[in-house]
Amino acid sequence: MKEINSLATTLVTLTTTLYFNQQSLKWALVLGVILAFVLGAAMGANDVANAFGTSVGSGTLTLVQAYTLATIFETLGAVLVGWSVTDTLRKGVVDVGVYADAPQELFFGQIAALGGSSMWLVLATFCGFPVSTTHSLVGGTLGYSLVLRGKRGINWGKLGLVVMSWVTSPLTSGIFSISIYTIIDLLVVKREDPYESGLRMIPIFYFICIGFNVFIVMWRGSKVLHLDAIPFWVALLMACCFGAIAAAAAQFLLVPRLRRKKLDESELPSYERSTGGADNAPKYPDDTSGSRTLTEKTQESNAEDESMTTAESGPKHGPRELLKWMRPDPSLADNSDTGRLFSAIQVFTACFAGFAHGAQDVSNSVAPIAALLSIYSNKSALQKEEVPIYVLLYGVVAICVGLWTFGHRVIATVGEKVSYINPASGFTIEFGAAATSILASRFGLPISTTHCLVGSVIAVGSLRVNEPVKWALLRNIAISWVVTIPVSGIISAGIMLMFRLVA
Repeated sequence: MKEINSLATTLVTLTTTLYFNQQSLKWALVLGVILAFVLGAAMGANDVANAFGTSVGSGTLTLVQAYTLATIFETLGAVLVGWSVTDTLRKGVVDVGVYADAPQELFFGQIAALGGSSMWLVLATFCGFPVSTTHSLVGGTLGYSLVLRGKRGINWGKLGLVVMSWVTSPLTSGIFSISIYTIIDLLVVKREDPYESGLRMIPIFYFICIGFNVFIVMWRGSKVLHLDAIPFWVALLMACCFGAIAAAAAQFLLVPRLRRKKLDESELPSYERSTGGADNAPKYPDDTSGSRTLTEKTQESNAEDESMTTAESGPKHGPRELLKWMRPDPSLADNSDTGRLFSAIQVFTACFAGFAHGAQDVSNSVAPIAALLSIYSNKSALQKEEVPIYVLLYGVVAICVGLWTFGHRVIATVGEKVSYINPASGFTIEFGAAATSILASRFGLPISTTHCLVGSVIAVGSLRVNEPVKWALLRNIAISWVVTIPVSGIISAGIMLMFRLVA
């Protein structure tokens, strides 16, 4: 019986190999490589806002600075962590085993998925909507698979987890960001000296960010770089060591520099710092004809100081007072000194977010091209080998081209139009979204970093009474999310039907 099964397997393999003619499919491979680059470029133009949109929106980084940091850290994230999600999208959504006897169909299916997802992503980018590339790719994959095999071969369990993550990722990210926002409010803003309290927190933030990144990279890390063999305790020890080094550098290098800068500025009168000299000092009216006088402003300032003192001392009594005291200040860190302090932290968290984005979303653009190359080289639909590093780097190059050319469109939507963002809220948004995204990457779950970031923007923005979330714009973004899967799937199905007619 075993001999018969072996003979049957050999015959199927031989038939498949004969059926899959590499020479006649070179044009299709070239087309797939081009479409993969278009998808990567559109992804870079659309998804760069996930990592750096809030930093640009808050004024912490310029566009050129954001693009430069994005190029570096997206590359690191893709190479060190991105392989895990690549495997999920390449072989997890659809069971490639149903194409074992017809690898050529799967080959053209990957091209159809690339075409459907890239067309929709380009359109959404030019409209300024931050749609999910993951949605687009999954929709394209379902589109060609429904044409070729119907419902057979679709991994509904894996697809269910992905769909669930699209709901849970913005919620988780939003809760995470609100928690950080509240902690900063209690430990920094509501202190007697917010600036000094913030300086004391900087080394802690650096320890957490660096340690978290190192642990994620080392524990069950890239198989390509042989990091998957590192034991848990070694990864944890290395994370603590690198985190401690980063905290020490922040404590002894960054904090003294910020403190000296604040001290130098405090030696000048406030009006000289803001206007450039005593001659330009503001003149306050002597009468009461509708304008607030200096005395009124002083009384108002004293009232604010008294309120701050009350907050410093904590809640007086009762659960209602406790909740009121714990509620974040809507104007968190809007003053220039504390804003500058969080700007220093936000640059670092923006890099963290770029690393997370590279780990999560580069895989989207390279998953179909990795499948194409594997099928073309091995004449098999099973794709048993690991994703080569050069494929990941190809995706990174495509993404960087897109973000350097058209990234400003979506940055304007996420970083400026949805809600007002200052350096403090931008820090909490980026850190919450990045942590949620990179944890999902570690478990191979292709969640949407777009959803994570927008979820954090909404959550933190809803706390700011003076600068509320622009719900009308958010409604349009939500509609673009809903239609992403069906539109990408329909385009992919149409391309697949065309291939069946001409190929």
